[in-house]
Amino acid sequence: MTNSGMKVWLITGASRGLGKEMVAAALEAGDAVIAGVRDIMKSNDLPTSDQLRIVQLDVTEQMQAQKAVEMAISYFGRIDVVINNAGYGLLGAVEETSAEQVRNIFATNVEGPLNIIRAVLPILRQQGSGHIINISSLGGFAASAGNGVYGASKFALEGLSEALEKEVKHFGIKVTVVEPGLFRTEFLSEKSIQFAAKQLSDYDSVINRNRAKEANGSQLGDPKKAATAIREIASLKSPPLRIPLGEDALKRVQDKLNYVGQELESYRSISLSTNLE
Repeated sequence: MTNSGMKVWLITGASRGLGKEMVAAALEAGDAVIAGVRDIMKSNDLPTSDQLRIVQLDVTEQMQAQKAVEMAISYFGRIDVVINNAGYGLLGAVEETSAEQVRNIFATNVEGPLNIIRAVLPILRQQGSGHIINISSLGGFAASAGNGVYGASKFALEGLSEALEKEVKHFGIKVTVVEPGLFRTEFLSEKSIQFAAKQLSDYDSVINRNRAKEANGSQLGDPKKAATAIREIASLKSPPLRIPLGEDALKRVQDKLNYVGQELESYRSISLSTNLE
């Protein structure tokens, strides 16, 4: 059981990257953590703490999601913050991506968070409190060439988060979508990013197929600072529904908002021409 001032976090994809930094940030704050990892053998880098419990968690498996929630309640008696962080990237044109790759990335990036949400909501509703934080991407708000299918998975996560926020706020449950830019984690390495099943030369002029390799290791974002920012968001009484993290993410969001605003004005007459007279 926890003391009254301690939060209990459930974090998926906790073995490395932003997930690992979130575990450290929560523990540094004196909180308790259930860290979900797909492979227990790869969890050795996580901190050692009496307030940490590590659970095998493949988010695509509903039963494992349910067991992770049950473990959190068994050890700590409650769940206060849920971080849906597990996910991976996919680089390639839409046409180049196989049906199997589409199914697999949606299973992890969309169905995975849904499995966690379905498992945890009965607890949060009973508590009358809780904060679900879904980790999206700058590509989840504004997609770019070569990231269409990955972006689509994050667009889906953002859409369900918007609806979820409206559905659960009267229970006292908060929902936030975090849109990180490029942070110096392993996300752009071959450990976390996959490539489309085929490459068509027609797309070589619009897709830099080496951009992940070129950017890996030189990202401007500090994952420790990202974890601190997310911890701050989790402490807010009225957190945002959506928040970009990093200068690049903020610019991408603002550029799209400007573009959409200009497009709305340019074609307003067509939009308004469809009413019955």
